[in-house]
Amino acid sequence: MIDVPTIIVTIVVAAVAIFVIVVIARSIRIIPQAYSGVVERLGRYHKTLTPGLNVLVPFIDRLRPLVDMREQVVSFPPQPVITEDNLVVSIDTVVYFQVTDARAATYEIANYLGAVEQLTTTTLRNVVGGLNLEEALTSRDNINGQLRIVLDEATGKWGIRVSRVELKAIDPPVSIQDSMEKQMRAERDRRAAILTAEGTKQSAILEAEGLRQAEILRAEGDAKAAVLRAQGEAEAIQTVFRAIHEGDADPKLLAYQYLQTLPQLAQGQANKLWIVPSELTEALKGIGKAFTPGGAAGARAEGQPPQ
Repeated sequence: MIDVPTIIVTIVVAAVAIFVIVVIARSIRIIPQAYSGVVERLGRYHKTLTPGLNVLVPFIDRLRPLVDMREQVVSFPPQPVITEDNLVVSIDTVVYFQVTDARAATYEIANYLGAVEQLTTTTLRNVVGGLNLEEALTSRDNINGQLRIVLDEATGKWGIRVSRVELKAIDPPVSIQDSMEKQMRAERDRRAAILTAEGTKQSAILEAEGLRQAEILRAEGDAKAAVLRAQGEAEAIQTVFRAIHEGDADPKLLAYQYLQTLPQLAQGQANKLWIVPSELTEALKGIGKAFTPGGAAGARAEGQPPQ
């Protein structure tokens, strides 16, 4: 026979146990590291839960979805932007941001990720709209800095800190890309021609310098050789002169030596005109007197003094 009171007591005990388990489950919350939880009590903000074990009042406190406090990297799709010279370029952006206040990120903005994307797009158009295409392509650091400053100021009240903004790609129109490639190719060809001309110029300068040095060295060698030859001839003349004086040569011998030297004076290739010196006649007279019967030789043969 079934005991009805026992069954009722069992059911009540089980219900109480289940209720207690539910209350405990709703009262204890474990928040992971790098996350924060916003607690509402009776529909109003109550507190922000930190990582670790936290206790709530069941059926009164409500925990909203956890907020990731780590730095996040979001890449936005390409956005068409008009430059100052009326060219449409497509720009990809990457934003690095971090939630610093979970309460502000929950209550101050409905969707902070979408807000950051829209704010990045509008700010990018304002910044790039004041630059021409060449400045936009070469001023990425400047654009990144301006975007970061504007985004950081605007998202501060949302509990978000923007640390970096990077332009991942700037794609001009296809026609502009073709023109830029042609310009770059022409610039490279111009630089190559300039380098080739500079190389040719340096080679010519070095070759001329080498020839000049060679001519200088050759001239110095010829000058030194001429000096040495002149010194040798001077020493030879001094030696001959000394030998003549030491041998006490008479005028007839000197005249004979002078006649032997005359043909050597005429052997030079540059001698176009040869002037007969006056000493030649005196030498010939001396020789003539020496070999005539009445001269010095005949006088010695006859034992008479020469006249």
